[in-house]
Amino acid sequence: MERNYAIDFIKFFAILAVVIIHTFPRDHQLGYFALDNLSRFAVPYFFAASGYLFGIKIRKNPESLNYFKKYSIKILKIYVSWLLFYICYDVLRISASDGNLTQGLFRYFDDLTALNLLYYGQGTSGYQLWFVISLAWSISTLYLFYKMKQLNLLVIIGLFLNVAGLFGQSYSFFIELPVTSRDALFIGLFYTTLGFCFSHPKSVRYSRSFSMETSALLIVFFLILQVIEGYWLEKILSAKHGEYFISTIPLTVFLFIFTIQNPQLGKGLWVSKIGAHSLGIYAVHVFVIDLVDMLLSNLGLGHVSQHLIWNIIDAFLVFSISYIAYHLIQKAKTRVSKWWHGGKVVT
Repeated sequence: MERNYAIDFIKFFAILAVVIIHTFPRDHQLGYFALDNLSRFAVPYFFAASGYLFGIKIRKNPESLNYFKKYSIKILKIYVSWLLFYICYDVLRISASDGNLTQGLFRYFDDLTALNLLYYGQGTSGYQLWFVISLAWSISTLYLFYKMKQLNLLVIIGLFLNVAGLFGQSYSFFIELPVTSRDALFIGLFYTTLGFCFSHPKSVRYSRSFSMETSALLIVFFLILQVIEGYWLEKILSAKHGEYFISTIPLTVFLFIFTIQNPQLGKGLWVSKIGAHSLGIYAVHVFVIDLVDMLLSNLGLGHVSQHLIWNIIDAFLVFSISYIAYHLIQKAKTRVSKWWHGGKVVT
């Protein structure tokens, strides 16, 4: 199947949305109630895109088990590498603090439980890594149900769990879940399965039942609805801040219909080239945010974080530095790999 450039094109805006979520302060009206809620399509789209691309490979590959193993190992390598990076960074931060080093380290490593490390992706300053480990669990469950020919059942289960997970989010004022719902079970599984379903050849025919104009208008409609839903729940009903909503489901569906309808969208554009590296930007951007915040604090400019203009500059600064940093990391990895294998390093 021909490469779908629209995925990388939309991934650019999705990773920019993630950076905006993490850089705008929570007490900022525009950032928290508008841009934050608007940006909540990002992670569901990442899950769906991963499921779609995984499905394309699996459906065409008679050796699907080998590809599944290769793909899973790749995800786990990414997770473990960045997990170790953030653990080392956190230990350095603790060592540089004025408190008791031994107590600080004991408190820190107490949070690195097997459940946090192997499932929730929590315990380090790299809180965004929950997505990577959740993707690994989601793909594994998806592949199991695919081999059992129970994909339709998984869609139903995933949808039920996704909606149930809202009660661990902004819908918790009705009934509150006793566990966190930012994980593979409540978010990753459904959206990864949804993307996988779009990899079926019938999805192309289905997408043609909507015109591109209709898909675009529905995307705008559900984006606005997502903002309204988030604002209504938190501001009017005083609910907890949500990371995904009911409106996120149809929004992701029509985003993918639009993606399938426009496979050449963004071909050759720098936006798509950056979007292709969205996972790398995702992994490193929290570290960059921390560095920028420390720099402002040391310069006595911590107060500027409350200004809208700075928040906008901060988001694009973090985004740009993260992309450059990831690009440099990849170049360094290539050089080290060549050196390790006895090859000549080209300058």
